[in-house]
Amino acid sequence: MADDPRNQPGKLLVGKSEAYQYLQLSLANRHGLVTGATGTGKTVTLQVLAEGFSNAGVAVFASDVKGDLSGIAMIGDSKPPFVKRAADIGVAYQADEFPVVFWDLFGEQGHPVRATISEMGPLLLSRLLELNDVQEGVLNIAFRVADEQGLLLLDLKDLRALLQYVSDNAGDLKTRYGNVAATSVGAIQRQLLVLENQGALKFFAEPALDINDFLRKDRDGRGVINVLAADKLMRSPRLYATFLLWMLSELFETLPEVGDLDQPKLVFFFDEAHLLFDNAPKALMEAIEQVVRLIRSKGVGVYFVTQNPLDVPEVVLGQLGNRVQHALRAFTPRDQRAVKAAAETFRQNPAFDTGKAITELGVGEALVSMLEGKGTPAIVTRDLIAPPASRVGPITPDERAGIVRKSPLLGKYDTTIDSESAYETLAKRAGKGAAAAAPGAEPAQDGGGGLLGQIGGMLGGVLGGAAATGKGRQRMSTGEMIVRSVAQSAARSIGTQITRAILRNVLGGLMKR
Repeated sequence: MADDPRNQPGKLLVGKSEAYQYLQLSLANRHGLVTGATGTGKTVTLQVLAEGFSNAGVAVFASDVKGDLSGIAMIGDSKPPFVKRAADIGVAYQADEFPVVFWDLFGEQGHPVRATISEMGPLLLSRLLELNDVQEGVLNIAFRVADEQGLLLLDLKDLRALLQYVSDNAGDLKTRYGNVAATSVGAIQRQLLVLENQGALKFFAEPALDINDFLRKDRDGRGVINVLAADKLMRSPRLYATFLLWMLSELFETLPEVGDLDQPKLVFFFDEAHLLFDNAPKALMEAIEQVVRLIRSKGVGVYFVTQNPLDVPEVVLGQLGNRVQHALRAFTPRDQRAVKAAAETFRQNPAFDTGKAITELGVGEALVSMLEGKGTPAIVTRDLIAPPASRVGPITPDERAGIVRKSPLLGKYDTTIDSESAYETLAKRAGKGAAAAAPGAEPAQDGGGGLLGQIGGMLGGVLGGAAATGKGRQRMSTGEMIVRSVAQSAARSIGTQITRAILRNVLGGLMKR
C-alpha cells in the first residue's frame, strides 16, 4: 500500500516516536553507527536495517558474531513482542524471509572466503602478524623483491619461501634495500606459524573472492544479504578485524567512482568495530579514516556496530552521519564518559535530556538521528525500533546447510586450487642452482609470453572458449567457474605486483597523501 510507512519511496523505516523515522537511501552512503550495551537490541536493529536495504534492492554484507543474524534467511515466527511492537508503531506485522548467502573463512558454515597474500599486502599483513617497524620493513623488502622478479604470492607457503629466499640472499639485497636481519625473518616466520594455527591456511588460498559476488540481487530485485559466520573467527580478533578491513580496501579498489547515487550499491555492517581500532598504529588509522571517507563515492555505506561510541576514533566518528543509540549504563567513570560523549554527538532535542535518556532506554528502544535534506543530522528522537520481519535468533545447522546447497555460488569457491606460484618458482630455481635470477633484477619483458601469456591463455580458454563453441551466455559448469576464478585471481595478483606495488603498501589502493 502506498500509505504503508514501510513502503515509502527512497526511505527505509527505522522506528517511530511522535512521527515515523526514516533513513534516506540517497544519504545511506554517508555511513552510520549503531551503539549500545549488550542485550539492548543492537543486533535486531542491524537486522531491521539489513531487511530494509534488501527490500530496496541494496546488497548487504554483515558479520554475524554470535550467530543470531542467521535467522534473517528464514521467515519470521510472529513472536508476541514483535507483533506488539508493530501495533505500537501503527503497522501490521508481516513475516518475511530474505535472500541470504552464507560465508565463512573456514568453509564450515558457508562458502569459503579466500584472499591471496599479494592482495592483502604488507601493511595489513604487518598488522595481522603484529610486527614491529623493523620486521615490517623486512616484509616490505620481500614484497618488493617479489614484484621485481615476478613472483606470485598466493598462499602462506609462497610467503615462507620468499622470506627464506630473501634471508639467503641478504648480502646481495643489502646495498639496494638495506639490512635484512635473519632474526627479523625468523620472527616473521614464527608469527606466520601462529597465523597458520589460527586457520589462516584456509584463508590465504585460491580461488580468491571476487568482490562483485557481494553485489548480487535475487530474481525479485531484492539485494542479497551476505552473512559472514564470525563466531569462530572471533576467537582470533586480529584476523577478524584485518579481514574486514581488507574487504573494505578491496571494495574501494575494485568498484568504480559513481558519486552520490539514489541508493548505495552495498551496505557493509562491521560488528564489534572496536577490534578494528584497538592498538592500531598511526599509519593504519590514517588509512582507515581515508577508506571510510572516500568509499562513499564508490556507492558503499559503512555502518559500525559496537557497544560504546568511544570505541570509534574521533576522525572516523565524524564521518558517521546516521546514528542509532541504544541504552548505555553509567556505572563506572568510563561509562559516564561514554554516555556524555554519545549525548554530545547528537543534535539536541529540547523535549528531553539526551544524556539522561540514553541511560533510561528500554530493550528495542533507541535514540535515532538520521541525515536529512542536504546531509545535515536531524534532531534526535526517542523511538521504538520497527520489528524485523524475518526470524530473530540463530538457525539450525540443517537449515543453514539447506540454504548453502541452494546458493547461486555453489561450486565456485568450494574447492581449493593450488596454482604454480612463488613457492614452485623458487624451488625450481634452487634445483637449477646457478640459473636462479640475481636478487633485485628487473623482470623480463617477454611481450605476452611467459606467465602473463599463460594467464592470458587461461582467460582466453575459459572465456573465449564458450563463445567459440556456441555456448554464448549459458551457465558455465562448476569446473569452468573454478578455472575462471583461479585465472582471474592470478591475473589480479600479477597486476597488483607489477602495476600497483606502491598503492598496495597503503591499504590495497589508497595513497596516504
